[in-house]
Amino acid sequence: MTLAVSAPTSSRSAIALAAVCLSALMFGLEISSVPAILPTLEQLLHADFRQLQWIMNAYTIGVTMVLMATGALADRFGRKRIFIGSIAAFGLASLACGITESVPVLIGARFLQGLSGGAMLVCQIAVLSHQFRTARERGMAFGWWGIVSGVGLGFGPLIGGTIAALWSWEWVFLVHVALSIVALLLAVSGVQESRDPEAIRLDLPGIATLSVAVFCLAFFITQGPEFGFGSSTALSILGAAVASFMAFVIVEKLAPRPMFDFSVFRIRAFSGAIIGSVAMNVSFWPFMIYLPIWFQAGLGYDGVAAGLGLLAYTLPALVVPPLAERLSLRYQARLVIPAGLFTIGLGFVLMKLGSGAETASWLTMLPGCILSGVGLGLTNTPVTNTTTGAVPPARSGMASGIDMSARMISLAINIPIMGFILVEGVLSSLEANLPLDTDASALRSLAERIAAGTANSSGQGVSDALVHHALADGFGRVMLYGGVSVWLLAALSFTVFGGSRKHLDGSSM
Repeated sequence: MTLAVSAPTSSRSAIALAAVCLSALMFGLEISSVPAILPTLEQLLHADFRQLQWIMNAYTIGVTMVLMATGALADRFGRKRIFIGSIAAFGLASLACGITESVPVLIGARFLQGLSGGAMLVCQIAVLSHQFRTARERGMAFGWWGIVSGVGLGFGPLIGGTIAALWSWEWVFLVHVALSIVALLLAVSGVQESRDPEAIRLDLPGIATLSVAVFCLAFFITQGPEFGFGSSTALSILGAAVASFMAFVIVEKLAPRPMFDFSVFRIRAFSGAIIGSVAMNVSFWPFMIYLPIWFQAGLGYDGVAAGLGLLAYTLPALVVPPLAERLSLRYQARLVIPAGLFTIGLGFVLMKLGSGAETASWLTMLPGCILSGVGLGLTNTPVTNTTTGAVPPARSGMASGIDMSARMISLAINIPIMGFILVEGVLSSLEANLPLDTDASALRSLAERIAAGTANSSGQGVSDALVHHALADGFGRVMLYGGVSVWLLAALSFTVFGGSRKHLDGSSM
């Protein structure tokens, strides 16, 4: 009798796991495969540099806006129902991305992809937690989920470049239409419905104020050069960001059941790990969006070759986590996380040196790429384990939500920051090597085209050698920013963790 019951249950759970893993693959691919086609979009859709930034950042901002809301919606209306709806919406948004030839429409569709992708991400965790009840089964399920998620993120650049080379850039998005249909069928047949009868109300004021703050800050950084950072328009946008964030803090402190309980930041282990979350997305992840431009425009590789080169950057992050877990058990996360962050920074410094070499190539970039990926692998898993393990079990869901929000908010903000540094570095190099009477607006326009992947003189009387030199200078500044910022955050994380084991048991600062 036991066998008759367990066999179908096991089969259904396997189907549910397949649905979750396939949706995780799609989510990861839409982060890491799209950067590989940005130079193609610049050429074929005539997207300028800021539009390329928004093509990427619309996705991350969309994810950020739904992270905290989805959990409450899934608890109230059913995790299976929200999961299925998010997969369907992701497929439709991917279809819109693939059939449009308008950059603004593509940006809007990417935002919808982010909304549905973020909802998928939250539901994946909820579905696995409910579907697999024993510790052994749950460990196996989350293990497969982590592997497939890593494959999507790690191999995305190669997959995106290969699809664009064999077919066209549209299929980087359209492939998700077919994958969504398969995931939808698997979810319908395999996922069990579950709800929380005591689900709390949605924290709409908190969601709205945080979303406005993130969007306005990203908009200020991205569009600031066009408006002028000191203009009334730009300062109004920045003021709206500051006011919205202050309103968010007030709302969360007054709420009886806040989605962000700021009291957890008094726990040293939690705060030290959250700094690690931020640091990874100040350095490693936003730079992956710009690295394909350097490989293609700076080093002269095609999309497939650039994707292969990027594997050196992403694959170590898939191989190192088991070692990171063992090191965390032996030396504690308070040492492993700052050490991983320091390794990422060292990788960025080596990449800067490699990009500035006289005969720069993928070989001169290789040591830095590998070391950065190793650093991410050392940091990522201990950060996740520490943020959830440092708080009582009843608050682990909220802690996980703060962790994921910290990652996505940092990413959404640092995509335009790195873009701004890149353009300013290119512009500074051009100004230093061109006559003083060169038109300033034309020079900035050229700098943005170079930063977007236009490695030609573009009829501006500028040699290809000077264009390449300017691009290298710009990327050198970005790599220096990534290295120094992650080192500073590594030092801050180490300091916040504290020097003794007692701080890892949940004691306050």
